[in-house]
Amino acid sequence: MDSALIPQGVNRCPLWKFALGIAIVGAVLMWGVYAMMLVWIKGLNQTNMNDAYGFALWIWADLSVIALGGGAFFTGFLRYVIGINDLKNIINYAVIIGFICYSSAQLILGLDVGQPLRGWFIFWHANVHSMLTEVAFCLTAYFGVLCVEYVPLLLENRQLDRVPFFHNLSHNLHEIMAVFAATGAFLSFFHQGSLGGVSGVLFARPFGFREGVFVWPWTFFLYTWSAAACGPCFTILITKITEKVTKKKLVKDNVIQILAKIAGWMLATYMVAKIIDTIYWATVTAPSKGFDLMTFYSNNPLYGIWILILELVVCGIVPAAILITPKWRGNPRGLTLAMILAVIGVCLNRWVMILQVLAIPVLPFENWALYMPSWQEIATTILPVCYGIILIMISYRYLPVFPQEKELNPIAG
Repeated sequence: MDSALIPQGVNRCPLWKFALGIAIVGAVLMWGVYAMMLVWIKGLNQTNMNDAYGFALWIWADLSVIALGGGAFFTGFLRYVIGINDLKNIINYAVIIGFICYSSAQLILGLDVGQPLRGWFIFWHANVHSMLTEVAFCLTAYFGVLCVEYVPLLLENRQLDRVPFFHNLSHNLHEIMAVFAATGAFLSFFHQGSLGGVSGVLFARPFGFREGVFVWPWTFFLYTWSAAACGPCFTILITKITEKVTKKKLVKDNVIQILAKIAGWMLATYMVAKIIDTIYWATVTAPSKGFDLMTFYSNNPLYGIWILILELVVCGIVPAAILITPKWRGNPRGLTLAMILAVIGVCLNRWVMILQVLAIPVLPFENWALYMPSWQEIATTILPVCYGIILIMISYRYLPVFPQEKELNPIAG
């Protein structure tokens, strides 16, 4: 029965090995589910959040996976709107990764609001003056777009494709996918930006506060820019990990190089904008509020000046330089290093714009507010990771995710 569901012309591991992998990851997932139920039954007292940290580990994880899921909207934009046809060989995987990231983000928000059954209040009693209202609307709508983009791949399952209705539906959805890709890019631009705008408008928190254009602080554009730059890097990194695990070549090098080159230039231009923003903030914005640069960095190991150097130089300039240089980008180790650094960089950016913003004292009698997440927070943050691994395993086994897999891995005989 299992072999009848596997795409034709490809090899997959024995069912027992697949089931064992699902069981191992599933055991960790159930640990996260247990913690999730504790939070939902007993409330947010299961966390270590406090008056200083209303936003904490969950919101960092939420913003990070949304940024990493940006590979879906930007790759879709490049493939269907710009018309880079070679990206058709990786767009399926980008959509799956985006689907995992955005569904994980909604799960995390369901935990963070404390009472997910009242989530509909966001839409029915919308606060039209809040950037988070726009985030909620666009995030939900774009997740709907990702569902529509994922459906044609599901319908291409070997058995489902035999049903004429499903076959025709999948074909017709592929024909109009450019519409959904353009819609997704539009929605992603605004919700990615508004997530950055939240910290940018906090004038009582000078570390996050930024000047801007009309109603949008600079952080609005920087968040969208960084997601478009680092999201594809995450897609490439997960693709490489999948190739390593399966011991197969799944995507041709020219496809990876095209996406990596574009991501590299996006990252390079983002870093120019980010560095200009940081210099202006440090020399103009912060001093106008009565602060100097070192006020925002502590001697404690968590928030030293090293974190700024790590974000801008090690995880920003270095991967950008590797990706825009053909020789370095063409080296497999160099490419992998650049992908890892870029992913760490965007996650670190979200960390400082969420956690460090709240940690810094803004009144003379305040001290640095340090925070350590509870085990329930850690378990429920690991939960979406396990869910993502399982969905990738199932999708890879039963769906034709990689169009080039047959060509690159011919079956002998």
